[in-house]
Amino acid sequence: MDFSLPQDLQAYLAELDAFIEAEIRPLEQQDDNIRFFDHRREYARTDFEAGGLPRKDWEALLAEATRRADDAGHWRFSAPKGYGGKDGSNLWMAVIRDHFAQQGLGLHNDLQNEHSIVGNFPFVAMFDTFGTEEQKREFILGGFARNRRVAFGLTEPEHGSDATFMETVAVRETRDGAAGWRINGEKMWITGMHVATHCAVFARTSGEAGDARGITCFLVPHPIQGLRIEEWMWTFNMPTDHPRLSLTDVWVPDSVILGEEGNGLALAQSFVHQNRIRQAASSLGAATYCLEESVKYARARKPFGEELARNQGIQFPLVELATQCEMLRLLIYKTAWEMDRMPHRQIESQLSDKVSMCNYWANRLVCEAADQAMQVHGGIGYSRHKPFEHIYRHHRRYRITEGAEEIQMRKVAAYLFGYLGPRKATFG
Repeated sequence: MDFSLPQDLQAYLAELDAFIEAEIRPLEQQDDNIRFFDHRREYARTDFEAGGLPRKDWEALLAEATRRADDAGHWRFSAPKGYGGKDGSNLWMAVIRDHFAQQGLGLHNDLQNEHSIVGNFPFVAMFDTFGTEEQKREFILGGFARNRRVAFGLTEPEHGSDATFMETVAVRETRDGAAGWRINGEKMWITGMHVATHCAVFARTSGEAGDARGITCFLVPHPIQGLRIEEWMWTFNMPTDHPRLSLTDVWVPDSVILGEEGNGLALAQSFVHQNRIRQAASSLGAATYCLEESVKYARARKPFGEELARNQGIQFPLVELATQCEMLRLLIYKTAWEMDRMPHRQIESQLSDKVSMCNYWANRLVCEAADQAMQVHGGIGYSRHKPFEHIYRHHRRYRITEGAEEIQMRKVAAYLFGYLGPRKATFG
């Protein structure tokens, strides 16, 4: 059993670091772009007069960084080679995400907008697994060309964690001789709708409330008659691009269905696993950054003539964080490695509990690490001149949005007690 990182992976990390220093850091510094990352970051990023949406110059900077990364062959790393990627594995992506987040805030990797010079594309796996050939061409290649952007429309105002009680309904309806569906309902927290060309709307097409089957995914064009942005929801971490929207008699043809009719929740689960393991790795990296910054500060700061680090009240909390980071890193890397060893469709039934373990614990850990970093740094740690408040505000959302930690713990419990997963046969 060998726990060392492969030499080719270590070489690629070095290549990425060199690219960041040559292309991304200079872009971050020019034209006062550092305003998006220093103490002015929230104001610089947020158009408070336009519903709290991201400012256009902020999004233009992110687009320029990803363009440079794509030209250098890094942005599509995780995508299949057939779409211009490098078949990047879950393990490599976890290591890269961990590595980037350990470097702190920067244009190389800013997860508030899901931005990184090595992109995360869960939609690619979803379309590649469930889409028709036409949908693959349109949405995977179109996504990389930036003329297709798909938002994920699962959550509803009255139903967050339990998507089986879905009130958005689609019924069959023929219009002008074309077979299709009429959709009515509401969705909430649908990230990216201000730039989306389509919304993957999940709606009940058969069965009863509470049934896992009977929910279908529709690729609804945006804009379209009947789809309305009701309000942009302001959040703990600004800017915001998470609206509440309504669908009133929205009609779409059969061809916009993604995957199998009535089996949309399986498709949704396909989406979350890649997201969760990679986001867990980012939270781990950010936690490690908070820890290391606290260690450096505690060694340098000398109240009463002695290093702050000499105090056990400083040492012991950081020791606990360091221990948890080391243990979690092993679990995340092992789980990502196991994900790479099975077909994408099998992850839900074989490994979903481990993915949930990684995700909920990493998100909790980074919040603890950011809070402890503020405490170690004192007043300056609480200010916006340090990144800890930003890290806390950003990663705190993932204790809810990637599947609330309580829901993920329920998933782990279902596997542990044999209600789901490989142990089900053991308990009969």
